[in-house]
Amino acid sequence: MPENACAVRPQVAPAGDPSRQTCVQVARQAAILAVTAADDAMTAVCHARSGATARLEAVMHAAHKEAVEAERHADRAEQYADDPAMPSSVMLYCARQAVDQAVRAQLAAGVETTAADLRAELERKLTAAEYAERESARRQQEAEQEAEERATTCMDRENRDRAARNRYLAEGHVAELGWTAGHVRVLEAAESGCLYWRDGRARQAARHGVWNGGRRISRERTQALFAARFLVAVRQDDGTRVLTPSPMGQVALELARLHPTGLHDSDQAAYEARFAQVRRRHKRRDDQKAAARLLPPLDASVQRLYRRPVTLAEQEERAGRDATDQWEGEGGYCPAVKAPRPAAAPAEIPSVPTRLWTGGKSAVQFTLW
Repeated sequence: MPENACAVRPQVAPAGDPSRQTCVQVARQAAILAVTAADDAMTAVCHARSGATARLEAVMHAAHKEAVEAERHADRAEQYADDPAMPSSVMLYCARQAVDQAVRAQLAAGVETTAADLRAELERKLTAAEYAERESARRQQEAEQEAEERATTCMDRENRDRAARNRYLAEGHVAELGWTAGHVRVLEAAESGCLYWRDGRARQAARHGVWNGGRRISRERTQALFAARFLVAVRQDDGTRVLTPSPMGQVALELARLHPTGLHDSDQAAYEARFAQVRRRHKRRDDQKAAARLLPPLDASVQRLYRRPVTLAEQEERAGRDATDQWEGEGGYCPAVKAPRPAAAPAEIPSVPTRLWTGGKSAVQFTLW
C-alpha cells in the first residue's frame, strides 16, 4: 500500500438495546452452560483418583456457586419479562450478569468459555431506520428541554452558561469584597440614579433630578464605596454631587446579588474579614487597622471575566431597534418595498463594560465632603 494512502475504517452502527425476549433467551442459555460446566466438574470428581480429589472438589464447588447465580439471574429475567412495567434495562442487566456468571463457571471448571459468545447477542447493532428514529427522539427531547429551560430562565443556552459562570465568580470573590448588605443597598440606590451627596450627607431622592430631601443613606458606607472607586460623582450646578456606580461597582453589585451569602452579617464581621486579608501586607498594627478600614477593589480579572447575561426579551428588543435603525439608515419607507422585520437570530446586547475608572481631569471628584 502506498505511504500516502488513507485506510478507510468501516462505519460501525451504534449499539442498541436488545429486545426483552432476547434478554430472556440469552440469560437462560447462559444458565444452561453454567450448569453444564458445574456438572462436568462434578463428573471429574467422581472419576478422580484419591490424590486429586481435594483440588477437584474445590473446582466443583466454585463452578457450582457460579451456576447457581447464573440460574438466579435467568429466573429473574423470566419473571421480569411478564411485567410490562419493568424497564428493559433491568432485564438487560440480568442477562449480562447471567453471562458473566456462566463464563466464570466455565473458567472454574476448566472448560472452553463458550458463554462469552453470548455477549455479542446483547450488543445488537441498530439498523439505519432505528438509528434515525432514535436520533429524532433525542433531538425532540433536547428541543423540549431547551424550551422548558427558556421558559424558566428567559434565556437561551449561551446566556444560561454565562449566568452559571457569573455565579461561580460570585462564589469565589464576593466574600473578598468585605461588604455587608448595607453596601449593596447603597450601590442599588446609586444604580437607580437617585443617590446624591449634599451638605455632608448621602440621600436617595424621591424623584430623579430633584436633589432635595429623600431617604437618608449610610454616610460611612457611601464614603467607603466612593473612596474605593465603586462609586463615581458628577457635580451639578448647585454643588450637589450625583453618585452612580462605576463599571467596577456595577460588576461588584451584580456579583453580590448572585451570591448574597458571601456578604458579612455586620460591619464588625466585615472589618475582621478585611483585617485578615491585609495582615500580611503590613507589619505595623496601626497600618493593618488603617488598611482594613478601606474597601479592597474588585479583582481586575473578575471584571474581565464577568459578562452580563441577556434575556430573550432584551434580544428581541435589540433586534427590533437594529432593524428600525437599518431601515431608517437606508432611506426609510419606499413604495412597493416592505419594511424589514426583526432578524431571526438577534444580536446580543453588549455586556457591562469592565474597564476600570482611572480618574483624571473630569467631573468626578475623589472627595465628597
